[in-house]
Amino acid sequence: MIPFEKCPACGGEVVRKRTEKLLRGGVNLATMAVDAEVCVRCGERLYSVDTIRAFDRIRGKLERQQVAEFELIGKSFRVPVVPSAE
Repeated sequence: MIPFEKCPACGGEVVRKRTEKLLRGGVNLATMAVDAEVCVRCGERLYSVDTIRAFDRIRGKLERQQVAEFELIGKSFRVPVVPSAE
């Protein structure tokens, strides 16, 4: 069941797609594949209530460093601001 027949942002058509979601909790990041209703016009993503609750649980685990059940896929780095060549 599609909860929205039209995109609430622009009125475009929405279709169900598998999408990639990036979640941040504290200094940690996680990525996961989830189903979403995606607007074909503007790209707005609409998630189910259960999916949003899962996002909240995962963010909490990331903040508390409870990541044992997550798969480590690499490391992330912060690049300092590079001064412009003006």
